[in-house]
Amino acid sequence: MFELSRDDAIARLRMVRPEARNAIPLQGWPALADKAEEAERNGAVVLILSGEPGGIFCAGADLASFDRFKQETGARAEFRQAIRNGLDRLRDLPIPTIALVEGGSYGAGVAVAIACDIRVAGPKAQFATTPAKLGISYPQEDVHRLVSLVGTGQAARLLFGARAVDGREAEQIGLVELFSEDAPQAAEALARSIAGNELQSLKTLKRSIRLASRNILQDDEQDRAFDDLLGSDALFNRLAAHRKRPR
Repeated sequence: MFELSRDDAIARLRMVRPEARNAIPLQGWPALADKAEEAERNGAVVLILSGEPGGIFCAGADLASFDRFKQETGARAEFRQAIRNGLDRLRDLPIPTIALVEGGSYGAGVAVAIACDIRVAGPKAQFATTPAKLGISYPQEDVHRLVSLVGTGQAARLLFGARAVDGREAEQIGLVELFSEDAPQAAEALARSIAGNELQSLKTLKRSIRLASRNILQDDEQDRAFDDLLGSDALFNRLAAHRKRPR
């Protein structure tokens, strides 16, 4: 259900399962991460994750598999681990990731979006965290990511109420970083801006942001990476190019 393409330094990963509103089946969670990691291995500098153009982003986990949970107790943990591993691998991708949300994003579909670094939403975007409607919960890692973005009060409102917010409100509460009437163009412009920067610098900054989100003030590996970049060929090549520009 995933299509991966690449244009120069920008990789595009699209969820394409219209018959199920892009709901992700059990085997789809590792497949999502596999495709994202393939993009990075093939030299992409930034990844845009989206649904079909102008359509739904993701309806969440495929409910067709839920019937077995009543009797097959082992399937419950298998399902939870599949989501955890898939989304953790997406989150841990070394390159920047952008979720382009033009339509509905429901349940675990919101978890997919918030596993990315940046979310861009259009005027038809909707976000609804709906586990309580089904009588279930949200994986703890996803609740943590949600609280980190919007705070405890807004997370409680979204999870307890299970009501949808549109793209503009999502931006206001911090669930989305950028709302645009032309979300694809905005995501493309952002991706192009990112792709014009040095890859190793982006990877180092992404790791630094992740450390800061865990309230880690200082890290020896990060210090070494900072020092290495100061002596890199990339810095001196870019400095030389900068000095040649007309003043």
